[in-house]
Amino acid sequence: MSHDLSDRMEKKHADLLICSGSVFTPNGVEQIDVALLGGKIVALGNLQLSWSAERRINAKGLHVLPGVIDSQVHFREPGLTHKEDIETGTRGAVLGGVTGIFEMPNTNPLTLWEEDLNAKLSAAKNRAWCQYAFYIGGSSVNADHLASLERMPGCAGVKVFMGSSFGDLLADDDVVLQRIIRNGQRRMAVHAEDESRLRARKHLVEGSADVLLHPFWRDVESALIATKYVSDRLAYSYDY
Repeated sequence: MSHDLSDRMEKKHADLLICSGSVFTPNGVEQIDVALLGGKIVALGNLQLSWSAERRINAKGLHVLPGVIDSQVHFREPGLTHKEDIETGTRGAVLGGVTGIFEMPNTNPLTLWEEDLNAKLSAAKNRAWCQYAFYIGGSSVNADHLASLERMPGCAGVKVFMGSSFGDLLADDDVVLQRIIRNGQRRMAVHAEDESRLRARKHLVEGSADVLLHPFWRDVESALIATKYVSDRLAYSYDY
């Protein structure tokens, strides 16, 4: 009796086979299968005949997306854990399909130095539900050390607050901003709001608890001014 060639081929084995979903790939959306082994994707394609699996999921009519990396989260640990902490924040992240996070430095204490970053890494160990890294804040007190700070294991990059921050984390001074730009060489994320405009417009919300006033105070123009400002200085820095 003859057998189909696929019956005589030795099948590869996966822990999980996600079948017939609309899979987002570098080539666009493709209706293909995804094989996973040990928690990692090991194959994409038409796999149902050539792969066996302990578990199969029929994803026909569903979209299959890669894990999302959220590059800006605020987990408030240490110092403000009554709002959120690393464990609850990352647990919520994975429920939404987020598999990696970059966390912000405006905690208490601020994340400005090696010991601050290491404290967060220690807090995340065995408590985080997804992959994680933490920003170092770029400020007047550590600007000259950013080239080494940003290369520490677990550092996502340098975060600069041009407005709406506090203490040493506020970098609304031109000289400070230039020092930060010139000393960092890798990734820099910028909270781009013009602090002087925010201060001049704060009267629009003083005494009110109406959250709908927020975009009138911190308006598009404040973001545009700050974005142009830092872009011009980045261009000057590279030319320099």
